[in-house]
Amino acid sequence: MDLAFLSATDLGRVLVRGEFTSEALVTELLARIRTYDPMLNAFVEVYGDAALLAARESDGRRSRNQARGALDGVPFAAKDLFDVEGYATLAGSKASAATVAAHTATAVRRLLAEGMVLIGKTHMVEFAYGAWGTNPSSGTPVNPRDLLVQRVAGGSSSGSAVAVAAGLVPVALGTDTGGSVRSPSALCGIVGMKTSLGLIGRGGVQPLALVFDTVGPMTRSVEDAALIQAALQGEDPDDPATFGVSRADPLADLDKGVAGLTLRHPPMENLEAAEPGILERFRETLADLEAMGAVLEEKPLPRPLETYASLAANFTTAEAWSRYRHLVEKENSLVDPTIAKRMSRGGTMNITDYLGYVEQRRLMQTEFHLYFAGADAVLLPSSPITAKPLDGAHDADAPFGLFARLVNLMDLASLSIPMGDAEGLPTAVQIVVRRYADPLALRIGRALEVQRGGLFVPPSGYERLDRARRRPPNEDLARPVKSSLDFVDRFNGDYFAV
Repeated sequence: MDLAFLSATDLGRVLVRGEFTSEALVTELLARIRTYDPMLNAFVEVYGDAALLAARESDGRRSRNQARGALDGVPFAAKDLFDVEGYATLAGSKASAATVAAHTATAVRRLLAEGMVLIGKTHMVEFAYGAWGTNPSSGTPVNPRDLLVQRVAGGSSSGSAVAVAAGLVPVALGTDTGGSVRSPSALCGIVGMKTSLGLIGRGGVQPLALVFDTVGPMTRSVEDAALIQAALQGEDPDDPATFGVSRADPLADLDKGVAGLTLRHPPMENLEAAEPGILERFRETLADLEAMGAVLEEKPLPRPLETYASLAANFTTAEAWSRYRHLVEKENSLVDPTIAKRMSRGGTMNITDYLGYVEQRRLMQTEFHLYFAGADAVLLPSSPITAKPLDGAHDADAPFGLFARLVNLMDLASLSIPMGDAEGLPTAVQIVVRRYADPLALRIGRALEVQRGGLFVPPSGYERLDRARRRPPNEDLARPVKSSLDFVDRFNGDYFAV
C-alpha cells in the first residue's frame, strides 16, 4: 500500500484497521523527506526522533483501545510561524532571534491533543510578507508539479503546500493574511482553507497583520480540511478574537450537497486578469455545480478587484512596518533588502492614513454585504495565474492578491480547491462565504469532490520509495533537512502581495 498520497481521513482508517502502524507511516514519510526534500526544500527542520516517539505512543494507545479519535497517529507539519516548545520560531528570517519557544502554539497543541504526530516545520516567505513563495534568505520551496522546470509554489505558506502536494505529510498548517493559504494551495494543487477570523486561535503564531491573520488547514481533500478544522476551532485564551464566537461543526452537513444553494459569481469580463486556461476550468466548474442542482447567478462586484486588493495591501503594509520596523532599521539588518524596501512603505503612512483605510473598509463591507444578499456563496478563481518558473519571478509583481485579498478585507471565509489542470499545471476555485459560514464552503467543496471522484491528483515523479533506499528508523532523522539548491543570489522577488 502506498501511503504517501492517502488523505488524512484514509490514513486514519488504515491505522484503525491495523493495516499499518503510525510508526511505520512516520518512518515512510521521514524517508521520503530525506529523499525528496533536498530538491523541494519544504522543511526548515524535521523532528524525526520526536515524531517516531509520538508515533509509537499513538500505536500504544491504539493497542490499548485508547485511541483519541480519527486523527490519532496521523502526521502533520506546521509553518515556521507556529511556536513549538523547545524549538525556535524564525518566521523565515535570519533577522529573527533564535529564541527557543517556551510554549507550543494553540493550533499545534490542539492537533497534538488529537494524537497527531508533528513531523517538523516548513519554509515560508520571510515574515509571511509575500506571495511568490520565494525566500532568498532561508530557502525557497520548489513546486512539485513540474519535474523539468523549477516553479514557484506560492506564498507565504509555500513549504506547507509543497509538503502536502509532494506526499511528505498529509496535513500542514498555514496562515492567511491576503491569500497565503489559498495561493500556494492553488499553485500546488491541494485544498486550503482561509478560515473566519476568530474560529481558530492564533496564540503562539507570529503575526504579520492581526487585522487579517487567520490559521487554516492545508490538505489533500475537503473531507480532511473539515476534519482538521473541527479539531482546530475553539476559544483560545491567547487570542481575544476567539472569545464568544459561536462555532458550527464543519462535519455535520458536509455531505448535504449543493442542490438549492444560490452561488453567485462576477461576469467573466470582471475576471479577465485570469489566464484563459483558468477561466476555462472555472466555467466548467460552474457548469458542474449547476448540473448538481445549484442555482448560478452572475452579478458584477460592487468595485473592481484592484480596489479591494490595494486597500488590503495598505492595511498589511502599515501593520507589518509597525511590527518589524525595528529589525528593518537595525544597523547591518539581516532582513532581505526587497522585504525591507516593501515594508518601508509603511513608514510613509500616518494615523490619519490608517483611519482612512478603516473608514474605506467599513463602507466596502457594507456594500459587499448587500452584494451577498440572496446568495449562499460567491465563486472566484483562487489565482489569476498558474505556477510560473522561479527564474524571473523577482522581476514582476506577484498578482495573487487580486483575487485573494478581497476575502480578508471583507472579513469572509474561503475554501480553495483544485479544479483541474491548465497546460499541465493546477488551477483552483475559491468558494467564498460569509464570516462563520465556513462549514457551508466545505459542504460546497465536498460536493464537487464527490461528484468528480476526488480533487487532488498526486504529482508525477514522487512514487513510493524502494525499501532498500530507506534509512533505518533508529537513525538520527531529527536534524534539519536543508536544500541543496542555492537561491540566495538568484532571487530578490517581489514580496509585496501577501
